[in-house]
Amino acid sequence: MDEATRMILGLIIGIALMIILVMKTKVHTFIALLLAALVTGLIGGMPINDITVDEVTTKGIITAIQEGFGSTLKSTGIIIGLGVMMGGILEVSGAAERLAFTFIKKLGKKHIDWALALTGWVVAIPVFADSAIVIFAPLVKALSSVTGYSVVGLALALACGLQLTHCLVPPTPGPLTAAGMLGVDVGQMIIAGTLISIPMLIVVIPYVRSISKKIYQIPNEEGGFDRMDYKAEYIKTMEEVETLMDSKKLPGFWASIAPILVPIILIFVKTFWDMYKKSNTAVASTTLDSGISLLGAPIVALAIGTVIAIYGLVKKEENKRVINIMDTAIKDTGLIMLITGAGGALGNVIKVAGIGDVLGSAIAATPLPAIFIPFIIAACMRLALGSATVAITTAASLSAGLMGTISVSPLLMAISCCVGAISFSYFNDSGFWVFNGMFGLTELKDQVRCKTAVSLIMAAVGIVELLVLSIFIH
Repeated sequence: MDEATRMILGLIIGIALMIILVMKTKVHTFIALLLAALVTGLIGGMPINDITVDEVTTKGIITAIQEGFGSTLKSTGIIIGLGVMMGGILEVSGAAERLAFTFIKKLGKKHIDWALALTGWVVAIPVFADSAIVIFAPLVKALSSVTGYSVVGLALALACGLQLTHCLVPPTPGPLTAAGMLGVDVGQMIIAGTLISIPMLIVVIPYVRSISKKIYQIPNEEGGFDRMDYKAEYIKTMEEVETLMDSKKLPGFWASIAPILVPIILIFVKTFWDMYKKSNTAVASTTLDSGISLLGAPIVALAIGTVIAIYGLVKKEENKRVINIMDTAIKDTGLIMLITGAGGALGNVIKVAGIGDVLGSAIAATPLPAIFIPFIIAACMRLALGSATVAITTAASLSAGLMGTISVSPLLMAISCCVGAISFSYFNDSGFWVFNGMFGLTELKDQVRCKTAVSLIMAAVGIVELLVLSIFIH
């Protein structure tokens, strides 16, 4: 058996083992992910420990698992912790309900999922998708409690909007990199990514509404979720919603939204400041630059949001009461962090083993229609590595070498890289586990029917769009 075949076999067996352990045994998902990473690396030919030959070090499985776990939590762990503490205050103070009621009153109860999808679409430009899920979780839960709509459907609509922008619209890192590598104007990329995303959202929202009835969960007062069979009478009328909200003493709208809005604005400012710096290098390393970079860092922005929540919403509460609110909110996040980190460990083992490179090179050498090649490479990279940004970057770098031999528009090739990366949000994707943990999805079947399914649907719509566009654009 050659090395490439062994690597692919290792990936297949590792993923299959994880699915069997989760669905058929008592083994916890966290342990199953670690075992899958171990088996994938062993069969893929990785050494157990690091090996150094002629001053060149080959990473071992144990190091790859540890580094993958650590690097994933480095970017998400603090954000999850701060986000759930802020969320606990928003929930207990009634601020989340105030925001939910304002949403419903301004936009109408029937269009909440669309409103959340569009919110996610806009917010994902400056805010990392995992962070946005954590930030908006209190609002989504409150909307579910107030209206009777399943929290799963509302959260999934938000996640769809986040995923589309993250993968398709600069200045998010993946699309921006693809545009640069393939020589595409960033402005054209923004317009094309925006237009391509619209049909994807139109097609996927009906599926989201359908699955929300099959996985009907409502937040309960204990901080968990009640699962039941969907009935139409569970959905509250507008009169019932107004009666419910009139009976409660809630904080004002601006005090309620400030803990969410301020971090988003700070991150927005940093994002566009970083773009401005590239063409105006004189402002780099100035005091203003340092201040914006500090305040716009997601962990600092969320810390500021949490402090605003404390002093804007529960300042009259006793200190012990406020600390207890945050302690209660954060007590269940340890499991979310462990599973998220283990997913990152699996992805890093696959990356270090070189499985992604083998897949990408093999696909690039096949006689497929040119427009399919970036899509399939990116989809396989997302499947193998879990990161949409890495998938886009890999697909773009491999596709760049083909540009002189094909007659496909560079813009469509760049979009194809991005559309392919939307697919396969599953076990080695940190966002997959953050979503499941925040909204109470514990069954593997339900997890796949949510994040994985919508990612496949949106990618399928996207490749159809590209095929049609390739007829007219060369």
